[in-house]
Amino acid sequence: MISDAEVSQAAADLLAAESARRQIGLLSLRHPGMTLDDAYRIQIAQMAQKLDQGREIIGWKIGLTSKVMQQALKIDTPDSGVLYDDMLFRSGDTVPKGRFIGPRIETEIAFVLKAPLEGEVSRADVLAATDYVCPSIEILDTRILRVDPDTGTPRIITDTVSDNAANAGIVLGEARHDPNAVDMRWVGAIVEVGGQVEATGLGAAVLNDPVTGIVWLAKRMGNYGQRMEPGQVILSGSFIAPIECPSGTDIRADFGQFGEVSISFE
Repeated sequence: MISDAEVSQAAADLLAAESARRQIGLLSLRHPGMTLDDAYRIQIAQMAQKLDQGREIIGWKIGLTSKVMQQALKIDTPDSGVLYDDMLFRSGDTVPKGRFIGPRIETEIAFVLKAPLEGEVSRADVLAATDYVCPSIEILDTRILRVDPDTGTPRIITDTVSDNAANAGIVLGEARHDPNAVDMRWVGAIVEVGGQVEATGLGAAVLNDPVTGIVWLAKRMGNYGQRMEPGQVILSGSFIAPIECPSGTDIRADFGQFGEVSISFE
């Protein structure tokens, strides 16, 4: 494990990078022996500072749920991050220029809770605790370099988790659905960039069932004394590869009968 002082320094560096819109070097190179527990300690240390600054937690995200992404990072587990109130955008909004370093987007099913979830839960528990599900876009950004320029070393999961699972924003669609009335394995989206189809995907790409990720998240959070609360939004994991969003990008995700959601980047 890395020391408490090293955790505090890493958290401070990441918060400064977010504020200045610049990236820092790979923490996995700074601390070659750091573990996933260390990475979550860094994430939690940032959470404490954000809450002290007046931010509110509005939910949680699950990432690295697809086989393709897990294989790319040579892992066999998802990761998770925190959603804050200043990350929330409405469908149709325009993200101001310079808000993020290098934004990308993913599409996924969002769960909005009506009851808490923590520890060992079942699929039925997740559905019973869910108020509704809706289409969503996650905005990704990285405060840590994706690749070290000197060695060519790519970031690994400890970097991503430390960096709040690369989370930067969420966009929720207006449509709401009863989770018990939808086969979420078959919920999918056609994602357009500037009116041209860029990607398609199905919910089954997310651990074969988006609910599975929330079962995993409840257990993971229980290990750190955390839980999902009523009213919080849970991003269940992307079913497309990330799409780069330079200035001038317009995104529309058509989920068919499930709804749609859009976002533009100034």
